[in-house]
Amino acid sequence: MKLSRGILFAALLGCALVAGAQGYPARPISIVVAFSAGGPTDSIARILAARMTGAIGQTVVVENTTGAGGTIGVGRIAKGTPDGYLLGIGHIGTHVVNGAIYPLTYDLQTDLEPVAMIATNPQILVSKLAIPAKNLKELLAWVKANQDKASIGTGGAGTPAHVSAVYFQNVTGTKPQIIHYRGAAPATQDLLAGQIDMMFDQAANSLPQVRAGRLRPYAVTSKTRLAAAPEIPSVDEAGLPGFYMAVWHGIWAPKATPQPIIMKINAAIVEALADPGVRAKLGDLGQEIPPREQQTPEALRAHHKAEIEKWWPIIKQAGIKVE
Repeated sequence: MKLSRGILFAALLGCALVAGAQGYPARPISIVVAFSAGGPTDSIARILAARMTGAIGQTVVVENTTGAGGTIGVGRIAKGTPDGYLLGIGHIGTHVVNGAIYPLTYDLQTDLEPVAMIATNPQILVSKLAIPAKNLKELLAWVKANQDKASIGTGGAGTPAHVSAVYFQNVTGTKPQIIHYRGAAPATQDLLAGQIDMMFDQAANSLPQVRAGRLRPYAVTSKTRLAAAPEIPSVDEAGLPGFYMAVWHGIWAPKATPQPIIMKINAAIVEALADPGVRAKLGDLGQEIPPREQQTPEALRAHHKAEIEKWWPIIKQAGIKVE
């Protein structure tokens, strides 16, 4: 009898979701940001939401649900009603790194429905001006000769900058000291003051300092150069081939959200990302918009899976923990 009731409930829920998909959207849609207002993820979400509102025919609002490194906000999506009215924006930190360092109550790959990849922001390896190296090959030689005193700053344990620093140690076979700060801003201040030697930083944060001549850039951690900084070589060109790390952002819905709804949201996102105004605003934040073929739910699912398979072993082997 219990089984029959369960089957009946599932059937009724399925019928309700299908019916809802036909009339979707009938009310405002929320995008949950797992961080405070004003940060990079929040800014990206608000730029996207404003343009999606016109594309999808309903108001798209941003809600900030903070705490525990973003795990609370993502959990809200993982446990949300799969009706298309609650979406979440996340990145490599919330949807990859957190799975290796937090005891999550949800599965990042099976409890979320991918909708679209929306932006990517590779890092730039920068140093203080006092470092004698003028290019990446010279920097690698300097680190190997001075690894007992060389240092790399990060915005905190478990951040993409921390993971990049560990990856750097592994790839180069060196052990520069990793020094954590409470955010990228204080780390950058100490780098500018010469208290630390190097840092992997998001392009949006480091480019103003590079252009002001206060930091020296060595390479962008991607296959290609940044459109916003074409003078900085890629890691492949500079001498550290394959050293890719980007703080990419995607949109997810709760598991079992009907595909017609997913595709309607995806279409609105694709339209928004094609808008010149949106592209300019994201570009000002150092974000690069992926090609159209990489904006599909399938592409986000594949990229998400590949990133977990790449970074989890590195994170776990290094013993990276939440502080």
